[in-house]
Amino acid sequence: MSQVRVLLVDDDHLMRAGLAGLLTIDPSLEVVAQAATGAEAIVLTRRYRPDVVLMDVQMPGLDGIAATQQLVAEIPEVRVLILTTFELDDYVFGALRAGASGFVLKRTRPEDLIAAVHTVADGEALLSPSVTRRVIDRMAQQPMPRLSGTSVLETLTPREREVLGYLAQGLSNREIADALVVEESTVRTHVKHVLNKLGLRDRIQAVIFSYENGINEPRQ
Repeated sequence: MSQVRVLLVDDDHLMRAGLAGLLTIDPSLEVVAQAATGAEAIVLTRRYRPDVVLMDVQMPGLDGIAATQQLVAEIPEVRVLILTTFELDDYVFGALRAGASGFVLKRTRPEDLIAAVHTVADGEALLSPSVTRRVIDRMAQQPMPRLSGTSVLETLTPREREVLGYLAQGLSNREIADALVVEESTVRTHVKHVLNKLGLRDRIQAVIFSYENGINEPRQ
């Protein structure tokens, strides 16, 4: 198993120490540095090039959302996993729009947090079902914007467009496979093609893109 390099970002010294101790339970995870502010996180990410940045939201000065936006813009390959005490809409949408790859609560069980770090390190997106539902519900409440991605949508095949619609509803690969009566591996391939053609990092961005372009209505 390849080593996953992690940068911890939290203004609480005890929290950082606890997280560092927790992550070392897994020998495949290496904490390469720790930061107490968003600005320090940017400096250390440039220096150490971690695979995953475990980012707190509320910090003095440059907060976690602003730091995430700057990191993702400057170093697109970095994966940011937001870690916070609060599951509030403003934090969820701020983090996701900033380019975060996942969003987990500080009350998450240790084994689930470790699994989350591996998930985003592998290039996948991670959202709890409750957060996914919040994304969908919030998008449904917003006025539908003009279709800014019409031309790029034309590059999708009819089946890929269908898969994108299911992604917009928050369905997992297994649920999409059941709906289309195909193998889950086939769905994974379709999802990969959709993301590549639309220039999206992950399925979180696919949900946001879909609602910004009026792709689908959320399930009731």
